[in-house]
Amino acid sequence: MDSAVQHWLLAQLGTATDVSDLEARYTRLGTARAVALEILRERYAELLGQPTGVTVTNVVAINTTANLAAYERQIAALEAGDPPAPDEQTASTDDAIGYIQLIARPRR
Repeated sequence: MDSAVQHWLLAQLGTATDVSDLEARYTRLGTARAVALEILRERYAELLGQPTGVTVTNVVAINTTANLAAYERQIAALEAGDPPAPDEQTASTDDAIGYIQLIARPRR
């Protein structure tokens, strides 16, 4: 895992993520996107296993449904390929060859 992949993973997962764990997962899974998805799915499952809301009357109320929705959105975006990971091959249009057909407009 090179530094660009490491920085991308930390940007997706947070800077508190253990880098040695990222390296082990990257070696096992082979792509940065697969590592990010695996970790996010684990975090989502852990949060899903806990109560979504706790209320102590007139003291405190905690609701984690917004966190679940945020994980769902981030997982969906990564599955759709956004943002692109540095270890993924992207189709470059810089070297593409194309043509344009010019057609004369009729004169008035």
